[in-house]
Amino acid sequence: MNEIIPELSLSLPELLAVLGAVALPLAHRLPPVARSRTTVAATALFASSATVLLVAGLRWQLLPVLAAGAAALPFAVLPLLRARRAGTPAGRARRWPALLASVACVGLIAAGPLAARAFPVPVFPRPTGEFAVGTRVLQWTDPDRPETFTADPDDHRTVVVQLWYPARRSPDGGQRARYLGRTEQEARTVAEALARTAGLPGFLVDGVPRARTAAVVDAPVADGGGRFPVVLFSPGSSGVRTQNTAWAEELASHGYLVAALDHPYDSAAVLLADGRTVTTATTSTGDRDQDEKLAAGWTAIRAADLRFVLTRLTALDRGADGPLTDRPDAGRAADPLAGRLDTGRAAVTGHSMGGAAALQAARQDRRFGAVVDLDGFPHGPAAPALAAPVLALTQAFTADTDPRYPPRLTEALDAGTATAYRLTVPGAAHLTFTDSPLYLPPVPSIVGSLGRTGSPRTTAGATLAFLDATLKDRSGGDPVPALSAYGELTVHRRGGG
Repeated sequence: MNEIIPELSLSLPELLAVLGAVALPLAHRLPPVARSRTTVAATALFASSATVLLVAGLRWQLLPVLAAGAAALPFAVLPLLRARRAGTPAGRARRWPALLASVACVGLIAAGPLAARAFPVPVFPRPTGEFAVGTRVLQWTDPDRPETFTADPDDHRTVVVQLWYPARRSPDGGQRARYLGRTEQEARTVAEALARTAGLPGFLVDGVPRARTAAVVDAPVADGGGRFPVVLFSPGSSGVRTQNTAWAEELASHGYLVAALDHPYDSAAVLLADGRTVTTATTSTGDRDQDEKLAAGWTAIRAADLRFVLTRLTALDRGADGPLTDRPDAGRAADPLAGRLDTGRAAVTGHSMGGAAALQAARQDRRFGAVVDLDGFPHGPAAPALAAPVLALTQAFTADTDPRYPPRLTEALDAGTATAYRLTVPGAAHLTFTDSPLYLPPVPSIVGSLGRTGSPRTTAGATLAFLDATLKDRSGGDPVPALSAYGELTVHRRGGG
């Protein structure tokens, strides 16, 4: 009932409320017989749909619609009641005042759909691969790493990881996963935290936690497809594990397991199993040199998180990390993904600071066989040279680009011992490479100009072209023809070629 109609950015009850509200002030322009019938129908439609919305949960975008409808209601209904008592047809209101009032009312009502279009409930594109997609959330603690953001010596580094994996298609489809969190409360907490970090009032994105993604929670693992290559993902600064859900679901539908991380004290909000909500503690100072040192340190922590998660996924695949059964004497049961993860074919990826972390993780850990940097400024040491092939997706560099970014990225790509690729995506902005185009206003400087679903499909398509060539094609396939379809491609070979 509350499914969003993508073309309108409204659910069915919201659409009916808009239609009822519009009909109320316009009914008096109709002939007497139609005027009465239309007023009764519009009143019933508006009242019933408004009641449904108030019970189910009202989005702020519909407030002007309900306000205008409520204001028009007495002016539409009272003349009708007086006419029935008198036994005469309902009369028209005075022409010009009524016309001006109707125009003002309809204008106020129109603000609702326009606001809903600007800040919609995101509708996730259907993955195009052969597999359905399952998802689950895990939490792991590294006993060998103290938590550097707290003074408690017994506090060890904990990460929350969401997996998207190839799943079996079930007849009923299963319960689709909620966006941003396992529960409605977690999704709202994360949405409000993201809004705060962006300097926005939380109500602007109150529709985002309502969204359902394409994945099914705890869906059975796909029977076919052999073992799945593994793709780790680190979000941007203050970003969260779910910020690239559409991208992750597309990869999973094509046979990859994607593991996205929340980095506590860096991500906007992380809800831990013990009930704590950890918010970001990473703030800039405004001093360029000092901020560069801080970013290098935060990137190093993220890189260690990525390496740790790859180790835990390897253990999970070997059956050494399965969940406890209901019987305390039964020990650990085999995880449904045990024996299905090919951590020998692993890629590390990330957006913005997460892309920098991916580069650092690959420098430090040769288990990563490929790197994808989604518009990430390289932070930290440039040595050792990258030994894995790299794909860097960027927006076009302009006069507003940090002047340190182009040479720093070029240096990192040129110095690698494997071929690297920089793909400049036309019409892209920094947030193009996330889910943001699905729910933020379509302003090119913010989310680019590729469209709500075009943005995640472009990012995922280029990523798949690169990963299929580097991880799935053991003979070393050439991704250049496929990558060239997505933008301007520069190939960096050892020695700066």
